[in-house]
Amino acid sequence: MARMIDGEKKNLIGGNLKRLRLKVKMSQQALSNKLELLGVYICRGSVSRIEDYSRTVTDIELFAIAEVLGVDPKELYTK
Repeated sequence: MARMIDGEKKNLIGGNLKRLRLKVKMSQQALSNKLELLGVYICRGSVSRIEDYSRTVTDIELFAIAEVLGVDPKELYTK
């Protein structure tokens, strides 16, 4: 049985991450820097790959991204 991750998209939050990041006027590099302060290491290039759905996101990364953006983690999944 094929898993969801075997498809074209490697995550569900890419578009919302970009939308929410731009809403708070934060660059990909600034997001990466703030995540690093929380001990979550996602380089700027990886932020880009998350946003274009070509990189998976762990639960730890998801919660840190939500914290940096000041949103509830569920907001990263809304349509």
